[in-house]
Amino acid sequence: MIQIQNIHKSYGKHIALKGISVDILDGELFGFIGPDGAGKTTLFRILASLLIPDQGNAILDGLNVVKDYKQLRKSLGYMPGKFSLYQDLTVEENLNFFAGIFHTSLKENYELIKPIYQQIEPFKKRRAGALSGGMKQKLALSCALIHKPKILLLDEPTTGVDAVSRKEFWEMLQSLKKQGITIVVSTPYMDEATQCDRIALIQKGELLDVDKPSAIINRYTNQLYGIKAKQMYDLVIELRKRPQAHSAYLFGEYVHFASTRVLDVEKMKSDLEKLGFDEVEITKIQANIEDSFMELMTKTDY
Repeated sequence: MIQIQNIHKSYGKHIALKGISVDILDGELFGFIGPDGAGKTTLFRILASLLIPDQGNAILDGLNVVKDYKQLRKSLGYMPGKFSLYQDLTVEENLNFFAGIFHTSLKENYELIKPIYQQIEPFKKRRAGALSGGMKQKLALSCALIHKPKILLLDEPTTGVDAVSRKEFWEMLQSLKKQGITIVVSTPYMDEATQCDRIALIQKGELLDVDKPSAIINRYTNQLYGIKAKQMYDLVIELRKRPQAHSAYLFGEYVHFASTRVLDVEKMKSDLEKLGFDEVEITKIQANIEDSFMELMTKTDY
């Protein structure tokens, strides 16, 4: 459904994308996962035909993003990272406006957006600017869907919303996927990776890996331990000095310590206690997507 072919994009001296190539399947829920500044928004704007790449090309539903942009936009639903609907218009007025652009109506496509729109319909006379973050999110998604697009591009749709709204949003995406819509989403939240069929880990404009989340996690090569003590920041500094250290970073109440070899846990604990660390705990743990991302960054010298 989507072919991204060697996309490059720069803003002056700043290189935003460096040779991005990936194919996305029809009906797939595909995620671009990476931190702020990784190039996600630039890529999505190119896919939405809002930016022209410096080099390379993208084909969506058989249409070229540069040559066929007018025709392509009829097949696309696009939800930018920043809420961009008309703040002074009501919920209902925004939906009617976007439906009118595509020569359709809210009544005609109500069934498509019903599961989402029903949650905000009681507030249809409220101005968009007065909605909560979660409600704005649902309105923006409804507007992106109102013309029955084949492809849905969602740029960081869950940024800035509460945990409950994030969970509800992903449930809505899973429901939309069942209707055959190809969904491409970007997020800085690593825990959302497992909601996708496949993901691309992206950093500084380059793809680190592309695969199913479980496959990427299974490729994790180091021994991983969760370590905690009273002096957490000092603990990170100390662990990074260890000869077997691949990486050490704070992860919730633990330091995730990636070791190039199996640790003697009791000896490590004793060594740390002799250095003055109190209440030391060391547990061998399973890697997650964030651990895999950190490992890949280290391999590519980021």
